[in-house]
Amino acid sequence: MSRPTARSKTSSARAPGRADTKPFDRKFGADLIAGLPRSPAVYLFTDREGVVIYVGKAKDIRRRLSAYRNATRRKAHRKMRRLVREAGKLEVRPVSSEKKALALENQLIRTLEPRHNIQGAYWFLYPAIGVVRTPQRTMFCFTTRVDEFEPLGFRWYGVFRSRLRAKEAFDTLTDLLVLLGHRERVASLGAPRIRGSRVVGVRQLDARIVAATEQFLSGKPGQGLGAVSRALLDKPRARRDSREVQAQLRSLAAFHRTDLAPLSHALRQARRKGSFVSQEERDLLFIRVEGK
Repeated sequence: MSRPTARSKTSSARAPGRADTKPFDRKFGADLIAGLPRSPAVYLFTDREGVVIYVGKAKDIRRRLSAYRNATRRKAHRKMRRLVREAGKLEVRPVSSEKKALALENQLIRTLEPRHNIQGAYWFLYPAIGVVRTPQRTMFCFTTRVDEFEPLGFRWYGVFRSRLRAKEAFDTLTDLLVLLGHRERVASLGAPRIRGSRVVGVRQLDARIVAATEQFLSGKPGQGLGAVSRALLDKPRARRDSREVQAQLRSLAAFHRTDLAPLSHALRQARRKGSFVSQEERDLLFIRVEGK
């Protein structure tokens, strides 16, 4: 008995058609990638109504957009696939350097507020920390609304890109300083009540501790946090909770490394005086300094 013959395979490959074309090529053109330079650029995805939904930058624009074209179903490529699916138009703006690409990307994100951009889109939420000493008390403020507190005469430090880290550092710092003085009732401070802002008043806080605190917040090398730590050794409440106090001091030292010192360095590199940069200028300051 003869063996059954195997099912024959198609001798010729299926002719390419629209179903075989990548979604990126169908939307933006099969020749787009080949026509791009291998140089810095900013790119904008726009939806069908003409609204910019995402702004990005690339050191090599051909390589970056090739990644969008060849995005797979991996989780890491999910955002790329989504942008290609939602976009109706892709615009490429070549620039002469990566530094200029960073600056233009930042400017467009701030002005257009694309819905798929998170990094840098919420610059108006960058917080600052303020300190002011009066004959009655020392006040500390955490806010994104610096202008609302100007009548109180705060000296400002920041702004900081991470609201979470800055808020945790503010709470930790003021908790420790209260151990060295006496917390005031919020109602007695005469500060405006603004959602998301905090004001803490401390009576009988030694002027040297206030100076050390401001040295710490300035981000410059020094013994600011060390002076606070040594003062805490003389307080029974701090000695009783020494393990927690030590953890709080370590947390503040980490905030100095991640946020205070880098901001101080950027300001010095830009030859800016003080320890404060506005929300509008903060990202551009770092872009300019890092591009040097």
